[in-house]
Amino acid sequence: MSGGQAARGSSSRGRGDLRVQPARRIAYEVISAVRESDSYANLLLPAKLERAALHGADAGFATELTYGTLRRRGYYDAVIALAAGRAVDRIDPEVLDVLRLGAHQLLSMRVASHAAVDEAVAQTRAIGSSGATGFVNGVLRTISRSTSEEWRGRALAATRGADDRLAVEHSHPTWVVRALRRALAAEGREGELEALLEADNIAPAVNLVALPGLAEAGELDAGAGRHSPLAAISTGGDPARIPAVAEGRARVQDEGSQLAALALSRAEEVRAGERWLDLCAGPGGKAALLAAEAAASGASLVANEVVPARAELVRRALAAVPGGVEVSVRDGRSWGEAAPGSFDRVLIDAPCTGLGALRRRPEARWRKQPRDVPALATLQGELLESGIRAAKPGGLVAYVTCSPHLAETRVVLETAMRRHPDLTLEDAREVLSGIVSQPLDLGDSAGTVQLWPHRHGTDAMFISLLRLPR
Repeated sequence: MSGGQAARGSSSRGRGDLRVQPARRIAYEVISAVRESDSYANLLLPAKLERAALHGADAGFATELTYGTLRRRGYYDAVIALAAGRAVDRIDPEVLDVLRLGAHQLLSMRVASHAAVDEAVAQTRAIGSSGATGFVNGVLRTISRSTSEEWRGRALAATRGADDRLAVEHSHPTWVVRALRRALAAEGREGELEALLEADNIAPAVNLVALPGLAEAGELDAGAGRHSPLAAISTGGDPARIPAVAEGRARVQDEGSQLAALALSRAEEVRAGERWLDLCAGPGGKAALLAAEAAASGASLVANEVVPARAELVRRALAAVPGGVEVSVRDGRSWGEAAPGSFDRVLIDAPCTGLGALRRRPEARWRKQPRDVPALATLQGELLESGIRAAKPGGLVAYVTCSPHLAETRVVLETAMRRHPDLTLEDAREVLSGIVSQPLDLGDSAGTVQLWPHRHGTDAMFISLLRLPR
């Protein structure tokens, strides 16, 4: 019976089989949940590790196995297809997940071949696919007989064209490679593409932010940040062990996200009594920083989030900010009509493809398809329109995405400016130059800012500032 037939023919899925090492079992459960339910690995994995009481080396092994497999999935699929002699879409998804985990151990980790293969066979039994054990054993033993470099050469030899080759080698979908190429080309820096793809596959340092008025970077037991004046870089361990983080006075937050919030809050001096709006606040990271900045300056913030569960995360993120923060649960597209001309500063951190955060959320590259972009761009434009209408005359609107895709950044911005020719594009580069602790190489970006993992060590945040006429 083939691997595909075996998985389809079995209804038993005893994923709790104790013969599978706990770290490997957890890694399988996470990547399976990502595939089946669009779960987020960065939320699911810590909860599973805590529930299983896995710490130290075992937790580290599970983490590397999970994120490494998700990050390099495209490359492993190319190798598995060659080793199996069939396209991966002809292998049952549950069995394919086992093979991906095995391939990562054989090709990218210092795991003995016999251990990787034997555990994969045990995992295949544990998911109720006993008939596929011979298939899994055969594929992984085939992979183990050649070196990583030999498999790389074979996988690349089977590609067609430069973008396809980069897609396999750096494990990005080809459409994402092309989108990133176009975004870099818009800055005249297309030659940086491979460096960007490489950076997406390197696990980032854990960045922390000390919320103004609530914490100081010096109490975070961490190294100095690179660019944000509020940042620190974790030296290892669970950030939650740091009292300021546990108490909500500091947070885990990428420096790019910090700079996006600070570009709005520090673009100009705050006047007491200002009202600010975070239109898409979930899960609350930028809202917490804006709320702390507002509280320290005599301003107030309304944090809006359309999804109730995410709104609850926003409330938790804001709990430490003195005076309380209003959390609204409504469609962000309704604010322009419901509260026109009401806010001095508005942040639109729009839902997007997430292509700027592939280091932190490696599964995001497999989650979206090119067909998703037009609908997202439409939503982004509607949210920006709502934010513009909700701003006061002379108010400032920040349009931000964690994606460098041109359809989600420059195109959305240019469309809004054509619709509102009286808007002024503030120079976000100049604003950030007065905020950052070290100079940023921003190139020629026509007044907007595009941050990059390979160049700035941040997520690929796009930041723009629009001024309404007075």
